[in-house]
Amino acid sequence: MEKTRVELINGDITSLDVDAIVNAANNSLLGGGGVDGAIHSAAGPELLDECESLNGCETGQSKITKGYQLKAKHVVHTVGPIWHGGCSNETELLASCYQTCLALAKSKKFKTIAFPGISTGVFGFPKDLAAMIAVNETKRFLKKNNFPEKVIFVTFGSENYETYRKLLDK
Repeated sequence: MEKTRVELINGDITSLDVDAIVNAANNSLLGGGGVDGAIHSAAGPELLDECESLNGCETGQSKITKGYQLKAKHVVHTVGPIWHGGCSNETELLASCYQTCLALAKSKKFKTIAFPGISTGVFGFPKDLAAMIAVNETKRFLKKNNFPEKVIFVTFGSENYETYRKLLDK
């Protein structure tokens, strides 16, 4: 994978001017805590209105909306798994989140998409394992596809940033 196609930043995903940011959503898509709440707050009430029309989303799947008041043109909502110790297909479901988000980005010919750490907040997925899945699925996808042209991993905190940096440097 060309390093120029992947970027790592530590910061606020809601402030990025990209084609799409990924929302680590819950099954209802109606907002929640963490990055989900921050995205809904920054996008404005129209995002909730559109999400209400989507009838939720299955774990491991993704749906797309407009970005409304965000700089990002779209929000790709994906529902990561809740960590139950690794015995409930959590790794496969998390991999599916990245696969379905990237497939949506490809189908819409998005040049840029930004990911937070899916399932690593209140859903309790181990951050190191989640980062490894994120990087591996992204590398695999980018090897075979021209879109998206750039994937941005957005971390919150220096420890998580270092985890991604080490994985991306391999």
